[in-house]
Amino acid sequence: MSDIRSKFLEVYSLLKSELLNDPAFEFTDDSRQWVERMLDYNVPGGKLNRGLSVIDSYKLLKEGKELTNDEVFLACTLGWCIEWLQAYFLVLDDIMDNSVTRRGQPCWFRQPKVGMIAVNDGLILRNHIPRILKKHFREKPYYVDLLDLFNEVEFQTTSGQMIDLITTLVGEKDLSKYSLPLHHRIVQYKTAYYSFYLPVACALLMAGEVLENHTIVKDILVEMGTYFQVQDDYLDCFGDPEVIGKVGTDIEDFKCSWVVVKALERCNEEQKKLLYENYGKADQACVAKVKELYKLLDLQGVFVEYERESYEKLLKSIESHPSKAVQAVLKSFLAKIYKRQK
Repeated sequence: MSDIRSKFLEVYSLLKSELLNDPAFEFTDDSRQWVERMLDYNVPGGKLNRGLSVIDSYKLLKEGKELTNDEVFLACTLGWCIEWLQAYFLVLDDIMDNSVTRRGQPCWFRQPKVGMIAVNDGLILRNHIPRILKKHFREKPYYVDLLDLFNEVEFQTTSGQMIDLITTLVGEKDLSKYSLPLHHRIVQYKTAYYSFYLPVACALLMAGEVLENHTIVKDILVEMGTYFQVQDDYLDCFGDPEVIGKVGTDIEDFKCSWVVVKALERCNEEQKKLLYENYGKADQACVAKVKELYKLLDLQGVFVEYERESYEKLLKSIESHPSKAVQAVLKSFLAKIYKRQK
């Protein structure tokens, strides 16, 4: 795997170099340095799971056949397009959330001399994707499908972000709005499509498949993405900050988290009153009261049961798929996230 990872990082350097010498724009030294610094800061810094899973998925779809150098390069390139998309979302997301750190370092817009230039940097990141696709996939029979796929997933993700933002409007804190269907909608659109469906859809297109024939795969991956986000919500509250790499703030931020939705379902009127009074306040005493209530309601036990049921349901759906290669792709995704601690 480290071999694939180093190959993947090599492809990043090549794509970056192509973009910094794009003939459609006359770069000055200053502008080229700015874009290079911005790319290095925002694109390759994460775990790279989404990008690497394009290569994993494509390999599994080829059922053990040795990949050519060209196939590895193209799979890496599509993987990087997803990482570019992720970087674009995160740069703008951090501004909207007024975040302080991302991936253990200050958010890009918090860097000296960056500030609101980060908005335009986000747009540049987004515009790099069709440049990369045009250069490397224009002659492929699935080129238009790739463009459609990235456009559609971007639309779904930004729409999911919109539901999330208007649900947590400052000054309109109303816990009664929070429900499992709302949580599911936010998660499905904001996270599941680009994190789970997109990498597999890229691999399917490369393998010559028609995406319309794989709606069941899409449904399973969206369910998996929902399960992944529920884990995230749970870890935000109950995870070890040393392990997950951040201190959770969902309670303070009034997030429509799976944990608070489950608490609302389970508490009596008195407990509900306590939740309403303390949820969404930055005061640590309020946060402690909410966490105490969560323990009292045994939300850790509720999560363990949810995790077991989700895993069994997903496994059943996967095993009923007619293609063993597709099953292998879906099982590899599930194995990566089941019972994760970070």
